[in-house]
Amino acid sequence: MATTLNLSRPPDLDSLSTSDQSVSSRSSNRSLRVAEKERRKNEAEDPFVLALKYFSDVEAGTPCIGNDEVERNLVLVERVAYSKGLPPEAISIMLEFAMSLRMGSSPCVRVLKCLIPATVVPQEAVVRAVVWLCVGKIPITTQVLFIKWVLTIFDMIDAKDQLRAIYGFLFSFVTEENLCPFVCHLLYLLTRKESVRLFRVRKLLDLQSKLGKQPFLLHLLSLYKVFCPELVTLSLPSRMRAGFRNHNAPWKSALIAVQKRSNSQVASGISLTFGMKDKTNPRKRKHCHLELPALSSAVQIQAQTDTISSRKVVPLVQLDSFSQLLENLHHIELPAQMGSLLGSSLALQYLDCVQDESAFLRLNFWLGHALHEEFLFCSDGGVSQNSEEALQFLDRLLSTQHFLQEGFSSTEAFLYKFLNVWDGSFLRPQILSLLSNIPVVPSSCIRRLLFEPLMQLFFTSTLFFKCGLIECLNSMLLKWLTWHSVYALEDGLDISLNSHTSINMTLSGFKDSLMELVHFVGRLASVGLQLEGCHSLLLSFILDFYETVCDMFLKYGLPLVVMPPVGVFYPALFATDPVSVDRLAHIMYRYKVNLTSAKSQEKLTEQAFHISRQTYREFNHYLVVMVNCLWNSKMFQPGTGMELGEELLVESKVPQYWTSFDFIHHPAFLSYAVDFHHKCWPGSRGMDLNSIKHSKPWGWYLEYLFAQGFDGLKQFVQSNISRRSTAGDGQGDSLPADQR
Repeated sequence: MATTLNLSRPPDLDSLSTSDQSVSSRSSNRSLRVAEKERRKNEAEDPFVLALKYFSDVEAGTPCIGNDEVERNLVLVERVAYSKGLPPEAISIMLEFAMSLRMGSSPCVRVLKCLIPATVVPQEAVVRAVVWLCVGKIPITTQVLFIKWVLTIFDMIDAKDQLRAIYGFLFSFVTEENLCPFVCHLLYLLTRKESVRLFRVRKLLDLQSKLGKQPFLLHLLSLYKVFCPELVTLSLPSRMRAGFRNHNAPWKSALIAVQKRSNSQVASGISLTFGMKDKTNPRKRKHCHLELPALSSAVQIQAQTDTISSRKVVPLVQLDSFSQLLENLHHIELPAQMGSLLGSSLALQYLDCVQDESAFLRLNFWLGHALHEEFLFCSDGGVSQNSEEALQFLDRLLSTQHFLQEGFSSTEAFLYKFLNVWDGSFLRPQILSLLSNIPVVPSSCIRRLLFEPLMQLFFTSTLFFKCGLIECLNSMLLKWLTWHSVYALEDGLDISLNSHTSINMTLSGFKDSLMELVHFVGRLASVGLQLEGCHSLLLSFILDFYETVCDMFLKYGLPLVVMPPVGVFYPALFATDPVSVDRLAHIMYRYKVNLTSAKSQEKLTEQAFHISRQTYREFNHYLVVMVNCLWNSKMFQPGTGMELGEELLVESKVPQYWTSFDFIHHPAFLSYAVDFHHKCWPGSRGMDLNSIKHSKPWGWYLEYLFAQGFDGLKQFVQSNISRRSTAGDGQGDSLPADQR
């Protein structure tokens, strides 16, 4: 009996537990029903919901003029749109109402202007609106406004597959002259390889013959040529001005305001606005955001249960490692907004590995829009209100270019325009770094694009800007030379600039551009040293540049030797710091090595280049001056390469002026000569520096100088002077390069 009772107790407990759970479940369901009922009641009483219901149910033909109910509801929708943005359901309802013209065309424009998305825009709503375009009742100005709206919120559309499915329908609108620029822009964003067809190429070429070489047609054709070069045989210009304008003016400020209020990242390029402070500028920017968009998929992300390997197209945002990138390298789907690539190391590795031309085109377009919008379409005389955001943006752009080892054509085009309005101080390190990355500029336009604006900035700026600009141009020269040594073809005739431009340049054209750059820096350096009183800091940067120039033949294989101008040579020779004189000696030594090697190669091979006689004459002149100045103590005397009138020298009242710049009396080495004299004759009461010129002390003094780290002087003396006699006796021999 006891056993039976014990066995019967657990079922009683189980039934009690089940009963409690049932009661709890019924109570929970009742609470949910009450909450849902309360929510529906609140929504039914919400004026905004009632306004949307009105526009959803309004019948066609309802008059608009004098209709207070329409005005009241539309004002309510506008208030919500401009304060919080419209949810996707509201976007669908209002867009359907506007494009269907239920109440005529008068409220259509007003509705389109208040379509400010709070989050995303349903693709189905955009497709239905596009279908309404074929009705033929919508005024052309309203059609243009609608396409502008689509372009503005393009990156906020939740998917693009249905839009791409009606690509042919959209393409039919290119024949409308007023719609053509905007439709081409939309097609540019939607185009994939399967979209390119021969009849479409022919239609665009036919339009070009009628309208001329319009930028929007050229850009769409350039994208077609990337996907199917065999279909587009037209030769497109290598440098095209911006083909698609910014059409976001009616919605830009409202979108930014909604973004700031909701503290959410609106995935649209128009949120990248940046202002420069100027009270008199009517286009002053008040909303400043220079943040890179987040990496996101161009289509809706499927359920989390879908694995990467099971999908034909893999969104880049779902990849977490380089190994995953390699596994899915040819199935990568680019993000909705190309600017997000700059913030992803995996995306940059993809660009570097695949070399996707369409990706570079899209990224260049996004960069061009961002840079022009933030830095050019505003006053040129103010200071940024968000310089920190601009700094981070440009730093990210620079790190991207360094990673890819090449610049972007949109950045290059932006710099050519920005240099004309730049004050030389705003974000100077970043702008100069971007400038140093531009590819070789043809000599026919390098003066107009680069030299003229830089010359104005150089001569009206501070010493530090002058040093920064010389450093920038030196970096530019180094990259040009490195590019030549890596990418020049074996026959030494044709050179392609890079893989993302159609410009080809002959070796002679490259040499012309390089000579223009070197001569330009020579002119800047000569005048800059005069303006700054031969400042040693500026002279140091100038000598850095000529250390690059003197080795162009041997280090970079370029058959070109360009000597520094006299405005650089003599300030360096007469500098008061020994480092500058030592570096000049090293530069002259490297010039001699390069010239000697070039001449020997010309004799051994039958190449089409030669170093001009003028270059040899300039080098020999500088060499004779340096030897007579530093070694022979024959400064300013006849036949020494640099002469002054006897009367002027006498009036200077400088005793033994011909020895003023030798190794002992030169202002840069005088302290070393005094120190050496003290060490050599410690007990001497007087100081006769000329005693150093005797045979043994002179050799010791040279070794003493060389031991101070003046390797340039050591190389110069050992390669150009035969030390058969002491200095100053006129018998030291210089060994100039052979003249031709």
